[in-house]
Amino acid sequence: MEISREAILDTTHYGLKIYAYVLRQYYSDSTVLSVKGRDCGITRNPFNGGKETLRIHIDGVIATHRDTELKTFNGDVFDFAQYHFRITDDEELLLKINQELHLNLEVKEKDELDWLNGPDDIWYGYCSFFKAPVRNVFPSETLRLHQVFTLITSDKYKKITEDLRAITDVKEARKFKANRFDYVTFSGTFEKRNDNNLLQHSNLLTIDFDHLDNLKELKTQLLNDEYFETEMLFTSPSGDGLKWIIRIDVSDVTHSEYFTAVANYIKHTYNIEVDQSGKDVSRACFLPYDPTAFLHKRHQAL
Repeated sequence: MEISREAILDTTHYGLKIYAYVLRQYYSDSTVLSVKGRDCGITRNPFNGGKETLRIHIDGVIATHRDTELKTFNGDVFDFAQYHFRITDDEELLLKINQELHLNLEVKEKDELDWLNGPDDIWYGYCSFFKAPVRNVFPSETLRLHQVFTLITSDKYKKITEDLRAITDVKEARKFKANRFDYVTFSGTFEKRNDNNLLQHSNLLTIDFDHLDNLKELKTQLLNDEYFETEMLFTSPSGDGLKWIIRIDVSDVTHSEYFTAVANYIKHTYNIEVDQSGKDVSRACFLPYDPTAFLHKRHQAL
């Protein structure tokens, strides 16, 4: 049988085996699904902090899900698989499911030049750049991630970053940062820095980790996180925190809801509370000097 959505559904009992496979990756020590007719009742949702809010049901010829708490977290089994495998390309997703669940469906040979006929699906993350001070809410230009990375790793902000870290008074340090550091809005481009003036979401989310005792250890863990792929990671201006930039999909879930889900995931996985300010789509992120910053290779090639 050749690989296709229909073939996968036929071999996974409407997709329920896919749900069970994904859930077992997070909860291997417990029963993840209890099928009663066409309904599986309520189970834990790894994308909502492990809460028992996930309802799975067979609708017609395909299994679907919804979250009783996150109203926009719903879809079919292939949408759920996308969240886990972090694969948006449909063909790649089917191949991954076939491989991981050992379905042994036939994979059709592909012409090496087929990609020439495909759409240009290169993804760019655009953000607004603002000149200091932070009270300036009108952007001066639009940047992509590799341009922000260049600013951070160059010597442009080296002197003011060193000056900030030499200030011992917390209030003075906060005032210095607000007045001297340029900043960006990683989650999108804005006409004016305000949630209501968003021009386009970048599909990026910033997670702030403050006052860390294990900065190097956490940095390594985030770069190797099994669920979220790091787009950019750098040390905060203060020197004792991290800025973690990840890719999200806001087509079905709002920015705020996605932030809550990620924050719950981090709490569950790393036992760390994150700065809740990331819930705001217009959150300002100051640009420090960090020659060791990480940028995903997909952006380096642009």
